[in-house]
Amino acid sequence: MTKADMMALMPLIILAGGSVLVLLAGAVRPGGYLYGLAITVVVSALAWTIAVPATVVMPGLAITPFARFFAVFLDSAGLVALLMATGYNKRRGIVGEEYPATLLFALAGMGAACAASDLLMLFLGLEAFTFAFYLLVAIERDSVRGGEAGLKYLLNGTLSAAVLAMGIALVYCSRGTLRLSELARQPASLEPLFLAGVCLILVGLAFKLSLVPAHLWTPDVYQGAPAPVTALLSTASKGASVAAVLLILPLMAGWRGGHDILWCLSLATMVCGNLAALVQTSIKRLLAWSSVAQMGYVALAFVALPAGGGRAAIFYVVAYAAAGLASFGAVSILSDGSDRDAIEQYRGLGYRNPLAGAVLAVALFSLAGIPPAAGFMAKFAVFSAALRAGEIALAMVGVLTALVAVFFYLRVVVALYMRPVDGAEAAARRLTGSEALALAIPTLVTVVMGVYPSPLLDLLARIMG
Repeated sequence: MTKADMMALMPLIILAGGSVLVLLAGAVRPGGYLYGLAITVVVSALAWTIAVPATVVMPGLAITPFARFFAVFLDSAGLVALLMATGYNKRRGIVGEEYPATLLFALAGMGAACAASDLLMLFLGLEAFTFAFYLLVAIERDSVRGGEAGLKYLLNGTLSAAVLAMGIALVYCSRGTLRLSELARQPASLEPLFLAGVCLILVGLAFKLSLVPAHLWTPDVYQGAPAPVTALLSTASKGASVAAVLLILPLMAGWRGGHDILWCLSLATMVCGNLAALVQTSIKRLLAWSSVAQMGYVALAFVALPAGGGRAAIFYVVAYAAAGLASFGAVSILSDGSDRDAIEQYRGLGYRNPLAGAVLAVALFSLAGIPPAAGFMAKFAVFSAALRAGEIALAMVGVLTALVAVFFYLRVVVALYMRPVDGAEAAARRLTGSEALALAIPTLVTVVMGVYPSPLLDLLARIMG
């Protein structure tokens, strides 16, 4: 490995080495300082990625502008999740080095998946961060619901890993190579073995993205996991999975069947996710079904890939991640020492805790696609790409389901500000600096992206070529 290779790989090395360092430090001297150490590691990896624009291609990994963009996105989401967890885990009795070390390992796995140049490294990166989330979802040992969520995620994740591995094996048997560049150069054909492999890879990635019908694990896992874990699982892991799909889609170029599969996945996911969210009384389950629906719009961007859908998909996932981190951050703060899961329990909390209430409202406006939040521009980008690609019917379904979604998002806002608190109103807990920062960062991103999206769209246009 050359010096240039080391310079390019340093963010991944920092994250992986930092994970080991936190584990060892926790074994020697347990304490809350481990979260500060993990935050320092993430900030170091983030700063290196931005300050050292290294580009290198090596066996298994390709550090390109595409990979570096996702590294910045993932590390930023991880930083917010760590800031969010610092106070939350202390209040919930989640102590030890396992949480911050595992989160760093998950970020390293996501970064490796986004920088993969062959199917083997893509598989290892995807399963590395999925394995980390198996632990994080069930990290609260005394929670029966958390243990159930961890088991469900483990069983479904194991099945998806097997399907993904089988698909990669079939592609290799068909073409004799795992390199994505070589596979993309070979024209797509109706060779059954290759098409079966690509379809199985799509099924495995559909689980990661919570696309219907591989979505049923999502509500139970989101509800059972600690709120900071759900925040990272619903945002960063989705971003890494979107990057993986964008790396795979060139393998399907010229095959009409791939378009039809994505078309059906998008339609079913948008309709199912939004309709199921209408009847939820739990805010975590509502946000889970919302996440399913949001990934349906991302799949719509995949359908419109030749018309700028790739850029729209990345912009959408960044906007969704900002709103998702803000919403789950607000939920974690408003929950205090115990879960506040029922939507009715949020009555009047916008006045009791003005900052968390306002952040949750802004995040819900963004998820609903109400201007000037970033969600509006994200949906506009996706629907514009779909119309340019001639997908008028699917775009119309997307618009109609987005209108349906406005109802269940605003239902939470109504509870926050337009319904009185039941019983005596308790004094609001004073937010720590890390909690205030964890709320401020994604909210600021949501507002800025909604008002001034051009810089990010121009950057994505250059990255996607």
